[in-house]
Amino acid sequence: METIRDDFQGSDRRAVKALNIIIVGAGIGGLTAGIALAHTGHCVTIFETVSEITDVGAGIQIAPNAARILHRLDVLRDVMDHATVLERVSVRYVDMCSRNWLVANISRRYTSDDEMATFPLLPANGLKYGAPMGVIHRGDLQNILLNKALELGCHIFTNHKVMAVDPKFSAKVHVHDGTTGERFWLSADMVIAADGVKSHIRQQMMTSKGYKDEPIPTGDAAYRLLIPRNRVLDDPLTLSMMDKNVAMRYMGPGGHIMAYPIRGSSLYNIVLLHPAKSETLSEDVWTSKGSREDMLKFCAGWSPAVQKWLAHADEDVLEWNLHVYPDLPTWTQGNVALLGDACHPMLPYVAQGAANAMEDAAVLATALTCTSNVRLALKMYETIRKSRAEKIAAGATATAYTLHMPDGPEQVARDQGLVSPGAAKQNPDKWSNLEWQDFMWGVDVMEVTIRMWTELAKVLSLEKRYPHFTRAYTYTLLADISRVWLLEQLHLAMGDGSRSARYKAGREGCRMAKSKKAWTVCSGWDIKPMMQNPRSKDEQKLASVTGKLTRLPVHTRQIADVKSQLGDAAQGDSVVLRAGDSADILDNCQKDAIESKMKPMKPLHQLRKILTRGFRKSVICIERIAGQYAKLRPRSSEKMKNEAVRSFRGIY
Repeated sequence: METIRDDFQGSDRRAVKALNIIIVGAGIGGLTAGIALAHTGHCVTIFETVSEITDVGAGIQIAPNAARILHRLDVLRDVMDHATVLERVSVRYVDMCSRNWLVANISRRYTSDDEMATFPLLPANGLKYGAPMGVIHRGDLQNILLNKALELGCHIFTNHKVMAVDPKFSAKVHVHDGTTGERFWLSADMVIAADGVKSHIRQQMMTSKGYKDEPIPTGDAAYRLLIPRNRVLDDPLTLSMMDKNVAMRYMGPGGHIMAYPIRGSSLYNIVLLHPAKSETLSEDVWTSKGSREDMLKFCAGWSPAVQKWLAHADEDVLEWNLHVYPDLPTWTQGNVALLGDACHPMLPYVAQGAANAMEDAAVLATALTCTSNVRLALKMYETIRKSRAEKIAAGATATAYTLHMPDGPEQVARDQGLVSPGAAKQNPDKWSNLEWQDFMWGVDVMEVTIRMWTELAKVLSLEKRYPHFTRAYTYTLLADISRVWLLEQLHLAMGDGSRSARYKAGREGCRMAKSKKAWTVCSGWDIKPMMQNPRSKDEQKLASVTGKLTRLPVHTRQIADVKSQLGDAAQGDSVVLRAGDSADILDNCQKDAIESKMKPMKPLHQLRKILTRGFRKSVICIERIAGQYAKLRPRSSEKMKNEAVRSFRGIY
């Protein structure tokens, strides 16, 4: 096994508070989550629908980002004992001797077994990413994870189907025991839905949000084949392929092949992507019966190696129809989180489905070593994982077209690019593109989680260093600019006056602010529509705000609420931060002018810097701007309907 290089200092981190956690599904994602959470000190219960976790599946890749996590969970050694470390990937079929690409490439594109391009994986991956690229039988990986989960004390119940979670998503699950027929409810501190691409919990969560959650057929299907070594002993060509730790990638019109040896070269794993049958192009059809004859017919005229591989397949094979899902609006609700294929199913073209499920598990466990606040931890999890996983999933979808191009000028240009200098960086096949490898394999999500939390923790420590800052921070506006949605509107309480005056001002401000537009900070100063009519959905916010204004001084619970909103604010494209609504110091709305005015306000300015680093996005710091009529407010009151009132609304 290649040496793992890992400078991570957080492997010994433990949970802030031991929680009871229910995991739905004992697949690779669910078991990895169980191991990661049990490893940090939580009590884990896993429910699996099938009656027995058996040795099923075919080959699966262990990319460096997955190997890094498995190493920290102390299972990589066992995994690599059963894995094959790939030395390189070989891209084939082009007639490399011909100079007439457009003619000769089409005539010999599939009949030739010449190597068009090669991309090294050893020792490059170990040197660059600290871990190799391995391949393993999915069943072997699942068994290793299962044994480790049991060793760490995870309670695993097979033949137990989780029917639903509590409608309020309060970490309570309804379970059906398939052995006894008993149905019961079980409560915990958190529920993780790792129940796969057909997740019932995802459907329940999306239904509660009014979101239509339906798969979209891609038009492609996959044959997954395992050719035993004893079946090819009289086939020198295939046997020689099995004895090389090389991934073979054949690109063809409408499909492609990925092949590599597993289980000590005793099996040859082949994945053949091809157009799905028209009669199976339905969102309800996931698997269908295929045949060796159909495969051979599709690959007629391809290279001799491909023909021989497929000739060794069983007569009857299964086809997996490939589907994509639109990005979900959220992965979490209440104390429930989605994980793995339940929230980001990926097409197989970049081999990152299992690796990203492991990243989900690692980030969740790491977040809970930072805080015992379940909902804040889940917000951190979604903030760190959602955009990354969605980008990788989109990259996989785009790669399908690259690999399946029909013959023609576009395909020729692609092939020429693969053999040109610098091909590894401009390679449209994202699995072997160096920049995409850096993104997929080089990012350490556990380190990112700790770093983000460390920056946000600095914010929380400011209140101790600045006694007056707690109050200002409590009533700071954290706005999600991407949705132009107000998280809290308690800044009015920063103003002068008695309790009754504040209450009255807040009530009048909400009642009178009927403008349809407000200032926002997003790519400069733009006018964004806002719902400011108190007769619309803002009525509940009005009741909440005016109620809180009657309870002074500031309650510690309000401080805690604002802290928990940091996770929400981190999801925005940018964040607006302000101290209150009573300072009349701004005379223009230019960003530079605002920032120069804010420099004397050391605590708020320091907070802006910390948030900018922690969120890795723009944080604009201001004292006060009026939003009612998209203009600056010269005084602390405005004349509305011939009546002078203190303005409640501001920048969003």
